[in-house]
Amino acid sequence: MSSPLLAIIGGSGLYDLPGLADTRWVSVETPWGAPSDQIFRGSLHGAELAFLPRHGRGHRIPPSEVNYRANIAALKSLGATDVLSLSAVGGLRADLPPGTFVVVDQFIDRTTQRVGSFFGSGLVAHVSMAHPVCSRLGRHVLAALRGQGVPHEHGGTYLCIEGPQFSTLAESQMYRSWNCSVVGMTNLPEAKLAREAELCYASVGMVTDFDCWHPAHDAVTVDAVIRMLLGNAAAARTLVAGLAGAITADIEGPACGCRHVLDHALITAPEARDPAMIERLRGIAGRVLAPPPAG
Repeated sequence: MSSPLLAIIGGSGLYDLPGLADTRWVSVETPWGAPSDQIFRGSLHGAELAFLPRHGRGHRIPPSEVNYRANIAALKSLGATDVLSLSAVGGLRADLPPGTFVVVDQFIDRTTQRVGSFFGSGLVAHVSMAHPVCSRLGRHVLAALRGQGVPHEHGGTYLCIEGPQFSTLAESQMYRSWNCSVVGMTNLPEAKLAREAELCYASVGMVTDFDCWHPAHDAVTVDAVIRMLLGNAAAARTLVAGLAGAITADIEGPACGCRHVLDHALITAPEARDPAMIERLRGIAGRVLAPPPAG
């Protein structure tokens, strides 16, 4: 198996890491179009890294218009094995104040306008999302956060809304009644697509506000979110650096179950599969598809 490659999906400033070498921007095209931006490549003390600004540099793309399929496919095509998602979230619990990093382990999907699968008519697949993040990668994230002394929470449910508007008070209170920990706009279908692409995926929600349920925070403002994100930036970069080394040294990575979820996921009979869909999915599911015709 090829060497591990840690991909980070998040803001534009995450790749400003001391010691990052051999840096360059790489353009990638996929069968699902172009990703949000070029991908920033580099190496850090022997660890290979790839950074993708989820909303494009300058934050040009709203959550519902992010080409999630192209983003995941582009990272897969570059050889990514592990994906760390970093995103701003609202806290839905009083014990998760702004500045807390939540290592998410569950999701609830409230989006309505997004395509959530690489597969479709002509080649159908069903993957399990019971445990939607990689526990092995999550352990590395937790170890790095503990080493930094960053306030963090092990586990929590991420409620994904469509956006771009923030929640109403009634919605925020409902999400709290569902025992959700944080609310955000981007991690779905991202996590689902990473699972289909057999990538190890971990999500860290960086709490920037208390959403609108908190009596002392009756409205969320962009200014407040940006200020908190800037405050979290140094911790996020340190997390990336620590995680890169851990992934490179992890001899258990190649055997991780995330990398074999398609073994029993394809349900369309081989003789009924659309050849065009097969070719479109080569970069995602080529490991379990019949090889292309010779010549």
